[in-house]
Amino acid sequence: MTDTQILTIALASLPTMLAVLVGILVNNSRLTDLRASIDARFNAVDRRFDEMKDIWRSELHRVEEVLDSRLKQLEER
Repeated sequence: MTDTQILTIALASLPTMLAVLVGILVNNSRLTDLRASIDARFNAVDRRFDEMKDIWRSELHRVEEVLDSRLKQLEER
């Protein structure tokens, strides 16, 4: 093969390689955006779980106080 043939083959395959490279880069950026979106959703779910845990804790504390007062009344009798 002569240098001209090698150069012709390289120049012919260059647009294909560039198109594949651009496709890979675009795909990677979309995956990064998707990952950020998923992270945001999981953070929102985590926040809701924390809120529910706080609500349950406060409700349990209230029930515990009611039971304590009833037990105290029974003990006083």
